[in-house]
Amino acid sequence: MKRILFAALCLMLAIGFAALGVWQVERRAWKLALIERVEARIHAAPVALPPRSAWGGDMAYIRIRISGTFDHRAETLVQAVTDYGPGWWVMTPLRTVNCTLTVNRGFTPSDRRDPASRAAGQVAGPVTITGLIRASEPGGAFLRSNDPANDRWYSRDIAAIARAKGLGRGGSASRCVAPFFVDADATANPGGLPIGGLTVIAFPNNHLVYALTWFGLAALSLGGMVMVWRKRA
Repeated sequence: MKRILFAALCLMLAIGFAALGVWQVERRAWKLALIERVEARIHAAPVALPPRSAWGGDMAYIRIRISGTFDHRAETLVQAVTDYGPGWWVMTPLRTVNCTLTVNRGFTPSDRRDPASRAAGQVAGPVTITGLIRASEPGGAFLRSNDPANDRWYSRDIAAIARAKGLGRGGSASRCVAPFFVDADATANPGGLPIGGLTVIAFPNNHLVYALTWFGLAALSLGGMVMVWRKRA
């Protein structure tokens, strides 16, 4: 009886492991399609901002070109760690004809947090920005929650930043606030700061290894079941 139960357990484990292996194969196909789609988007020619009717869809990493005027008074600094070391992402609203978008203008080191220390980069007047659409990062970072009341930000939570800075108030251009942000490209800013073009695009793809592991465990479970039945015979 114990051998029968053990063999049944091995069979159940084999089925479960095989199912997990199939799931990882499906995940791998999805990941490869995602990587291909993103690669195509980031290397495509920039397009105009998609219409509001498309904002609820998949727009991540679409390369766009937009024109407007920065509202430096509503600048938000979000903690960042880059190849340049620790510092801040400079998130600045861009007022366009139809909408307000938050632009991640790039990185500034900790000792240049004060806008007065990088005054040359606080561009006035109309500008044209090329960059990648990025999804909002709500909540905060690992073990760190955003604190809008004290203007402490650990993630680029666009909805919270818009509320804290009052971006949806007053003026025709601010009635519409985009729920995403734009990572500016590496076009140099006056004075050298902020430093744009630091978008990290990395999609770990270990699904094949995981799939082989699950299928291997399924094979071992079947082998155990066969050994038990042979011993019983």
